[in-house]
Amino acid sequence: MFLPLKPSREAIEAFLRSQDDAAFSYPEVGATRSGVPAGYTVDHHRIRLGEGPAVFARAHACLRDWRMFDLGWVGLSGTVPRIQPGTTVAILVHAYGLWSVHACRIVYVIDEDDSVRRFGFAYGTLTAHAERGEERFSVEWHRRDDSVWYDILAFSRPNHWLARLAHPLSRRLQHRFARDSMRAMARSVTYN
Repeated sequence: MFLPLKPSREAIEAFLRSQDDAAFSYPEVGATRSGVPAGYTVDHHRIRLGEGPAVFARAHACLRDWRMFDLGWVGLSGTVPRIQPGTTVAILVHAYGLWSVHACRIVYVIDEDDSVRRFGFAYGTLTAHAERGEERFSVEWHRRDDSVWYDILAFSRPNHWLARLAHPLSRRLQHRFARDSMRAMARSVTYN
């Protein structure tokens, strides 16, 4: 949904309700768990957040609070969504003079405690999203070297005609989101 003005909270809530039964816009649901399918653009970004269990605990809390979306030009609309499979979220974007609202649904949650402690989740795009694909957000504590990382893995391709028409601009926004998201997590972990 692309708009010339910022949508009202009521309009966003109505949009989100309309997505309750919406289908995923791509067939490879859950693919970020084991790899990425052919035919998509793949983005993988990582940033070291620090060391130790206290940093991991802060990073875990920041991911649960969706701090990686505290960007100013991108954000979640409404209350902070629960991180559980089946939760539908609306992402509000303000770029290139337009407002847009995009629907995603959480596909799976990661909560592992092996040699690498890992927490995260992936969401997939619904039919009312400009792109089609999946994005995984995770934080990791590598006990071997005590390092803590924030990791984003995504695969996508245009879904909406406007995204296809403006593909270079869409790619620029995807890179900007990854960069800003990593900065937001680093800032949140440092000052949380």
